[in-house]
Amino acid sequence: MQSGQMVGRARRAIPLIAAAVLLAAGAAHAAEPAHGGAVMSGSGEAAFVAKIVLLLVVGRGLGEILERLGQPAIMGQLIGGILLGPSLFGWVWPEAQQAIFPADPAQKSMIEALSQVGILLLLLLTGMETDLKLVRRVGAACFSISATGIAVPFACGFIMAQFLPASLLPATADHIVAGLFLGTALSISSVKIVAVIVREMGFLRRNLGQVIISSAIIEDTIGWLIIAVTFGIATEGGVKLLPLAGTVLGVAAFMTFSFTIGRRLVFTAIRWTNDNIRSEYAVITVILVIMGLMSLITDWLGVHSVLGAFVAGILVGESPILTDHIEAQLRGIITAFFMPIFFGLAGLSADLTALADPTLALLAVGLVLVASIGKFAGAFTGGEMAGMHIKESIAIGSAMNARGSTEVIVATIGLSMGVLSQTLFTMIVTMAVVTTLAMPPMLRWALRRVPIGEEEKARLEREDLDARGFVSKLERLLLAVDDSAIGKFAAYLAGLVGGGSGMPTTLLRLDRRPAGEAAAAAKRSRKHADEVKRGARESATAVERDEDVPVEKVHLTARDESGLDGETIAQEARKGYSMLIVGLGRAVTPKGAFTKAVNQIASGFDGPLCLVVRGHGAAGTLPALDSNATILVPVNGTDVTRRAADLALALARPHRAKVKALHISRKSAGETASLSMRREEAVLKEIVELGERYGVTVETEIKARTASDTAIVRAAAKGPALLVMGVSRRAGEELFFGETSTSVLTKCPIPTVLVAGESIRRDRAETEAKRSGKTDKAEEATETEKEKEK
Repeated sequence: MQSGQMVGRARRAIPLIAAAVLLAAGAAHAAEPAHGGAVMSGSGEAAFVAKIVLLLVVGRGLGEILERLGQPAIMGQLIGGILLGPSLFGWVWPEAQQAIFPADPAQKSMIEALSQVGILLLLLLTGMETDLKLVRRVGAACFSISATGIAVPFACGFIMAQFLPASLLPATADHIVAGLFLGTALSISSVKIVAVIVREMGFLRRNLGQVIISSAIIEDTIGWLIIAVTFGIATEGGVKLLPLAGTVLGVAAFMTFSFTIGRRLVFTAIRWTNDNIRSEYAVITVILVIMGLMSLITDWLGVHSVLGAFVAGILVGESPILTDHIEAQLRGIITAFFMPIFFGLAGLSADLTALADPTLALLAVGLVLVASIGKFAGAFTGGEMAGMHIKESIAIGSAMNARGSTEVIVATIGLSMGVLSQTLFTMIVTMAVVTTLAMPPMLRWALRRVPIGEEEKARLEREDLDARGFVSKLERLLLAVDDSAIGKFAAYLAGLVGGGSGMPTTLLRLDRRPAGEAAAAAKRSRKHADEVKRGARESATAVERDEDVPVEKVHLTARDESGLDGETIAQEARKGYSMLIVGLGRAVTPKGAFTKAVNQIASGFDGPLCLVVRGHGAAGTLPALDSNATILVPVNGTDVTRRAADLALALARPHRAKVKALHISRKSAGETASLSMRREEAVLKEIVELGERYGVTVETEIKARTASDTAIVRAAAKGPALLVMGVSRRAGEELFFGETSTSVLTKCPIPTVLVAGESIRRDRAETEAKRSGKTDKAEEATETEKEKEK
């Protein structure tokens, strides 16, 4: 069945192959000499563009074929370059190959400059995908695996380089420096390729999958540090203690500065740009500038600029203000344009015809065997030292054998520096291709044999609940409050919501006082900020207590506004917020409608809305959400009420407050009681399971044959501290959530938090976007799911 799927996928890729072949043939025909004239008589710019087009089309076409066959697409781009180079195209039709890829210095410098930019951007993307939090969460196992997984193959590569014939090294190269490059090329795994296969097998959230990814991350990080030092040694022409000590100290100082002061500078730059610059893609520009500056610093230190790009990517990836949308934009241009060009050019530099020599072919086979055995043995040994099951150690050894992108980058650097010869470069590229293509089937076979334990199964079920949650998907909060008690209470609740994940929060405080009372206004503003910080500390403490992981501090921006209208909120909302929390003293009229101030604020925000209000039935001081408090949340199985339940649990978690889930049943005519009860119990069971995930006790109650507003008000009168109620925005110019919420606000005796989803206009816009632009993707996803089911 699986082979049939592969054949089907390959057949569907035939149009891509045909397009690539036709384009290559057309370019070659245009490049042929006309009537004995000069080759490629057009402009240099036309030749440059022809190269790029060929590399993009051939690389993308072959990448698509390999991906459909279960192989990494990046290998298709590398193989595409090999086929376009002297290995095939230059061997079959040398005149056309030389016409399209001439040895003209100007042409080579143009394309190599683009390749160097591609290296920096690839390292930037690699750094952005490096999850240091995952490394800290997994623990010590990944460190032993990385240590042995680097040491063993590095030693094998270094020793092998000492016995290589002199003909394989440039005349000016040193065996020790070549050994450092070869050892590094054999020892580093490709995080990207490993992550793709682990994700495809559904092991990304498994304990073993996280150990594999974490080990690859550590290997990648150590590898680039080794490359930085090796580059310094190669620049000096050999191992010299004083320059080597200077290089090591320079790298150590750079890393220390980057992850302390530099980290804050990067966060501040990205946040300031996102909040203050209105031109398109400004954040991406700043990210590229940060990458360039850090690359220049490492180059100035005497190590390769790739280290600066890699560290810049790590810092950018950890920025709390970096949204998935911005990250996807940057990843898109790098993946679509620079990756096919860089790996295509790397393939062009490889000449497989050199392996026609039996001696060189035998050396290439030996290099592949040394790389595979050394890497597998090192990673397997690390797994055994960490006390892992033998089946898990086999899977780790198989996973770490993926070379791919990292080795090609290392080899390209060595070739450009004159440390590696063209033939040795070709052998390293061959090793990278063979080991990477062999890794996916080996890893799939090994992962299928790894059992899952009960404890891990329970964790995965808890994480499935998280994935369907509402609070866990929030990225940034906007808070609009006044000086009332309910405003301060809303600030505290915002801290509880955002503190568990270090969510960036912006506080807009409504200040109608005269300008002369600036000192008093600043004092009141600090009180609100202190409430946010207090809630954030309590929430972060709870997460660290339950999850045993460190939590970033909330990045809080506080600002006073003389007026909070729709235009002010809309301008602020352009910066990208996941939810607006509103807390005003006068928010509800005696009839349960919302005041003009609330309507104006809500009109400027299309995303999820959270209103913290005190209805006309509420009186007395605001509650403390301690262990004796109870939060009431009505549920009925809809996404609206589930969103409210998720928020209620997040508010209850820090001090282990209780949550009471109230299901109000109004049976349809002819519906049996038993069927209705099963549905209601299923809804409440899901809330209870979600409460267990947060460590919160959930009490349940079912009310049948009762009006919703009456049941909610009666339950609120029995002593809960807070009501959290899911509502839906209705069409109209004024904010309206329906008759039930209006009635509750006029009678409810406790403070109420209303949680609403996106506005009607935003829902319509998203629906239209899905209809117009996402039909093909949906059909493709459906087809993929059907194939998996088969």
